[in-house]
Amino acid sequence: MIQFLLNDQLVSLEDCAPDVSVLEYLRTGMGQRGTKEGCASGDCGACTLVVAEPAHEGLRYTSLNSCITFVATLHGKQLLTVEHLQSSGALHPVQQAMVDLHGSQCGFCTPGFIMSMFALYKSCDTPSRTDVERALAGNLCRCTGYRPIIDAALSLAGKGAKDQFSASEDQIRERLMQILRDSPTASLTQGNRRFYIPSCSDELASLLQAYPQARLLAGGTDLALDVTQQLQQPEVLIYTGRVAEMNEIMQTDTALLIGGGVTYSQAEPLLKQHFPAFAHLLDRLGSLQIRNQGTLGGNVANASPIGDTPPVLLALNAQIHVRSGNHCEAVAIDDFFTGYRQTALPELGFIEQIEIPLIPERQLYVYKVSKRLDDDISAVCAAFGLTIVDGIVSEARLGFGGMAATPARATEAEKALVGQPFTEAGIQAAQQALADDFSPIDDVRASGRYRLMVAQNLLLRAVLEDNNPTRQPLEVVQYA
Repeated sequence: MIQFLLNDQLVSLEDCAPDVSVLEYLRTGMGQRGTKEGCASGDCGACTLVVAEPAHEGLRYTSLNSCITFVATLHGKQLLTVEHLQSSGALHPVQQAMVDLHGSQCGFCTPGFIMSMFALYKSCDTPSRTDVERALAGNLCRCTGYRPIIDAALSLAGKGAKDQFSASEDQIRERLMQILRDSPTASLTQGNRRFYIPSCSDELASLLQAYPQARLLAGGTDLALDVTQQLQQPEVLIYTGRVAEMNEIMQTDTALLIGGGVTYSQAEPLLKQHFPAFAHLLDRLGSLQIRNQGTLGGNVANASPIGDTPPVLLALNAQIHVRSGNHCEAVAIDDFFTGYRQTALPELGFIEQIEIPLIPERQLYVYKVSKRLDDDISAVCAAFGLTIVDGIVSEARLGFGGMAATPARATEAEKALVGQPFTEAGIQAAQQALADDFSPIDDVRASGRYRLMVAQNLLLRAVLEDNNPTRQPLEVVQYA
């Protein structure tokens, strides 16, 4: 059985298919149809709602796409929809702002915008325009042109973020904590189909031994598309979102250790502190709703050749800590990707942690080239981890996505770069060597010729930025 709070009402589910989405549960199961279905793929934001979870103090409110969120993942959380925002017949301040500033026309997308704004309202008292645009980037509107919606969000700045939820926050937090104390592990069963929520790595390893056909569910931002777009019906799902060891973020003197179940949003503050270019890339990785669910471990295990984070991890010489049964080992990121969407994960294995070395003298440059700035897939993603001493490159790791069947290093270009000055003249041999490293293909996102030219030019961009440190890194958006 799983338990969660729908607003302030306890919901207990036991006999439920493991792949029922929160959107389907609300609209067909509960008759709450304020949450809309637009794309069923986490792209349009019409289905956005908010979950609240216990934090160190109070509750943490985050937005998510209900169309690609399975209802079983709500165990121990509070689910809030647009129907829950009004109080005693009065609109919530976020709703009232949208009315006052004419932020709604046809109204189909409005509930999703309201919920994204509500999550921002509860987490940031004085949001800047950048904060607002970031919070709303995952919501699409065909009518308003966005200006009145942004105006509505900005009008809430400095108003204290107090509402009816503030008064009951301590009580809700205690109720959620009690659910987790009573049921640290949970499950759903319907016929032969099952959904398991283990609380530790030992339980996860045992479940994989018992159900070798199971699919691991982390953020689900990719796996859920198999259900909504391909109509697959997984027989067994095992959720990593409650596995303690996989949801830890630790820093030692020499490395960052990021659990395989840590979301992009959770990892971002520490990455921003140590690797600002990496954190900057995350802003381009899907919408905020996606980053609130998607995980670094899932992106690596997915092994997509156009995944955004593997090139950076290659440039940073990361180690992938994997476990299968009682066996644990660290796999160098260089050896992890073995073929198209294939990895060195052992049978019945999973990613427990990702270790990123902290090397103060290393400089990191990260670039994503795509057709849109936000919420788009890379044509080319490049990450350069360089050690430069007295203007000479002494160590280089160049990671690329979109250039081969796997995320890969440009080893020939690295050899040509080491020992050379990091100047336009010094990188010319490395630029040419990229043609020896890669033979990229033509596809719907870009031609192979374009990809190679972009990869070469990104090295030049890094040089120009290095020689002008006062200039802010530019967004790289090209039409392929």
